[in-house]
This record gives sequence, C-alpha cells and structure tokens, in this order.
Amino acid sequence: MSSTSLQTIGAIKAYHHQAQHLVNNYLLADPFIPYTSVLTGIFLCKVVYDLCHFISNSHSKTYIILTKIQRIEWNNRIFGFLLMLFRRVLGCSGISTVHAIFISAMSLYFVFWSDLFSDRWHNDLVVFRSSLLSSLGLGLSIGYFIADLGMIFWKYPSLGGLEYVSNSSSPTTLLYLLIDVLLSIVHHSLSGVAVAYSLFSGEGQLYTYMVLISEITTPEINLRWYLDTAGMKKSMAYVVNGVFIFLAWLVARILLFIYMFYHVYLHYNQVMRMHIFGYALVFGVPAALGVMNLIWFGKIVRGVKKTLAKRCEC
Repeated sequence: MSSTSLQTIGAIKAYHHQAQHLVNNYLLADPFIPYTSVLTGIFLCKVVYDLCHFISNSHSKTYIILTKIQRIEWNNRIFGFLLMLFRRVLGCSGISTVHAIFISAMSLYFVFWSDLFSDRWHNDLVVFRSSLLSSLGLGLSIGYFIADLGMIFWKYPSLGGLEYVSNSSSPTTLLYLLIDVLLSIVHHSLSGVAVAYSLFSGEGQLYTYMVLISEITTPEINLRWYLDTAGMKKSMAYVVNGVFIFLAWLVARILLFIYMFYHVYLHYNQVMRMHIFGYALVFGVPAALGVMNLIWFGKIVRGVKKTLAKRCEC
C-alpha cells in the first residue's frame, strides 16, 4: 500500500475521531442537549416542509391547482401515512402532523408506560424528574413551535384562515377568523413557553407531557382541512373524521386536562416546591389552554350536529 493511501486513511480516521469527539462531548452532552434538540427540531421542520412540497408537487393533482397560501398550509398540515392509504388523491407529510404523531407517542409513553414518573419506583419528587430522552423530546417540540409560529408571522395575515376572506365576507365571519388566528398564536406561545421552561429547568416535565398528549387531535384536524380543500366535504370520510375529532378532543383536551389537575391536587405538596414561575405555569397554562379547548369544542359539537343533520336529511 502506497504512502499516499496510508496518509489518506490516517486523515479519515483523524476526522472521524474529531467528529465523534464533537458529537459526544458537545452536541449530545447533557448541558447541550436542550439547545441541540431545539435546533434539530427547527431543522427537521424545514426538511419535512420541503420534502412535502416536492412529493406533493410531483404526485398530487389537487396540490397543483391550489393557491400559494393553500400550498403552504398543505405542506404544514397533510401527513405521509395517508399517502399510502389515498395514493390517488392525497399529498404527503406536513410539519404539524409529523410533530403531532411524534410528540403524542412520546407523551403517551412517558405518562402511562415509562417508569420515569412512576411513584412506585422512585422516591424523589415527581416534579423534578427528567431524563435525556424526555428532554430531547421537549426540545424537538420547541423547535416545531418556533417554526410554526415563525410561519404564521411570516405569512401574516394570509395564513390561518384569513386567505378565505373576500370582499363579501361579513364582519362576523372576519371577527371569528381573527379570533381563531389570535387563539392559535396564544396557544402556540403559551405551549412554547411552558415546554421551554420545563426543558431548561427540568421542572414539571410530567405535566408538560400530559398537556402535549392533546396534540393527538392534530392529525384529524388536518385531515378535515384537507378533505374540505379537496372538495370532499360531503363524503362519508368527512363525517367519520368529524366524529373522530369529537371523541379525540373530548378525551385528550377535556377529560385528560381534568385528570392532570387531579394529579396536581394529589401531588400539590411537591408542586409547591417548584420555582414560582414553574408553579404559575403548572396552573396558568393548562387553565388557559383548557378554556380555549372548551371554546373550540363547542364549535366542534355544533359542526358535528350540523353535518349529521344534513346526512339524516339526505
């Protein structure tokens, strides 16, 4: 073997060693995990968005005829596993649904199956427990909230429903749309602040994951938007999806919030030992999100009743 080849192999090994040292001692080191995971979350959102745009533009007839703003929302909403189920008509994976599937699975695991927050296996305070994996999941979620909020502000006021406003739209319709946009911004902002505090302080991660289980309703909401945009509002799929939205919302965003406050009540002596800001977040953020969930749930109930009434008339 020539000296040049040996030098090349030696250089490759040296670069590999340096890269491994960088990853182990900086990117994946405990003090840097919060920052690494947040940046990774933002980067993955960008990758998913671009990938969705590419696949939808190549394989979806519906996507091609959409307006620019509708395409942006399509890329943010529509999800990949349905591409396998509805290959003829559907697009690909969107940011919000990929995040919803990921964080819902993580949340369900930590809240109901993991021993990390179990009172049976640990004697320390549940409000101060965290792990490398739990922090990584929260960091990726923060990256999504930052990316999604950035998209809303970047395309404001076009994104979030106002693109459907016309000159003939009534003041009441415009008001409702503005309220929905503001609620979405407040929802994302509160969620982002609460998740960020939990990540960087290590406090209250159990309650953060309990609230994040509510993201399980996002895929159904995104599917509803898609069916409407694709002209399938009168289909049976639209009705069935509406019923699923009602049930998922009731369980994940109403009943589960009640359970969370009951858990806080049982562990109130531990919650009191949190920092005052964390203590305020434990009560304030779920309460505010709970009110929003009730407002949206009322709209869902009216929508389901209206849709079922139309189906009965037919």
